[in-house]
Amino acid sequence: MNISDVVYATLDEVATMPRFDMNEMPRKPRWFLRPIAWLLSFPETFKYHAKINKHGVKGLKPPYIMLCNHNSFFDFKVATRAIFPHIANNIVAIDGFINREELLRNVGCVLKRKFVPDAPLIKKIKHTLLVNKGISGIYPEARYSLSGTNAILPDSLGKMVKLLNYPVVTFICHGHHLQQPVWNLKKRKVKTSADMTLILDKSTIASKSIEAINHIIHKAFIYDDYKYQVEHKLHIKEPWRAEGLHKILYQCPHCLAEGKMTSKLDKLTCTECGQVYVMDELGQLSAPEGETKFRHIPDWYEWERVQVREQIKSGNYKTEADVHVDILQNSTGFYRLGVARLTHDAMGFNLEAIWDGHPFKVEKYPLENYSIHIEYEYFQKGDGISISTLQDTYYLYDVEQKICVTKIHFAVEELYKIKVEEASIHAKKTKQKTAPQIQTSTKG
Repeated sequence: MNISDVVYATLDEVATMPRFDMNEMPRKPRWFLRPIAWLLSFPETFKYHAKINKHGVKGLKPPYIMLCNHNSFFDFKVATRAIFPHIANNIVAIDGFINREELLRNVGCVLKRKFVPDAPLIKKIKHTLLVNKGISGIYPEARYSLSGTNAILPDSLGKMVKLLNYPVVTFICHGHHLQQPVWNLKKRKVKTSADMTLILDKSTIASKSIEAINHIIHKAFIYDDYKYQVEHKLHIKEPWRAEGLHKILYQCPHCLAEGKMTSKLDKLTCTECGQVYVMDELGQLSAPEGETKFRHIPDWYEWERVQVREQIKSGNYKTEADVHVDILQNSTGFYRLGVARLTHDAMGFNLEAIWDGHPFKVEKYPLENYSIHIEYEYFQKGDGISISTLQDTYYLYDVEQKICVTKIHFAVEELYKIKVEEASIHAKKTKQKTAPQIQTSTKG
């Protein structure tokens, strides 16, 4: 079936379906498929004048780990050209396997559920490096960047690198978000570049702590496509360049209304107070009338994050909606289970329903998700979020399409940070209480 098809199934029917084999080790990319991968990648990278700069990787051969930032599908194509004549075992989300599982496995792709702990994944990466003698292509941001800037990275990266002790290369692309932002997938004419850099060799890994390794990785992953656009004077002349921007800039900085922003052509408008912003050819914003609160798109985006955090801290954050629930059991496609009630608040996610007399419930606590995957207009099904457990992955679409999935993603990340901060404070207080008291006495 097509990904856009809505096919209903009961819980009993779903339970009998074959499931993704999440334990299969990554295959060594088949030699006869390599020319196809190159053919699908090289022409487009030359079309958009993708420039690849290499730093410290001369003479480096597999096996090694390549950590890549993620802004569009174009990332995979440029990375394929960068490591030619080798092919990576790329980690790919399970929805990428729909209708093409055998092909992707044969080119070495590795199955992964997003934003869930996955201990077997370490074994698969180790298999890629030790047995396949290949390149482990990892996209640790785990989804396309929403604002053309670096997203949150899991702290487990440093632990993984330390455990495996193989060279680590970063592959940071610039301009891919500008070319095809996740909030509007129509391609723009933009020249792009990428930096392939050796940031950790074996001796450095052996001498560094996990915290130090994480610091090196996080520093390497700092990027900003809109800053890059201005610095390189990349003019985007498509008249519709701002269409879809309201998906990420959903709150008006003037009247503070949420979900009232709209976009058309090069304009972003608040339907509540009428404030208008224009996006120029260099990706900068300005208000024709009134104060320009934000000129740089990522600044507006991060301001929204602060608003959500303040709502959480004050106890005023809560999202509720009836949602269509699609489940992804295998590569044949999604099956719709029905409508459930979704609640997201300081306690995390709660998804509940009763279908054909069978109760259904999924709970996810704040510390179980450091981030979450969201989609905009996903195959004509609307904006949605996906929640995974260790066994299943669910795609959820608001029946009325009124909730803002970007806000939910902010809330998930900020709730996680707040809970980690609270746990750290509690641990310090507990340590202070249990620490042995040193008594002194003065003899007079």
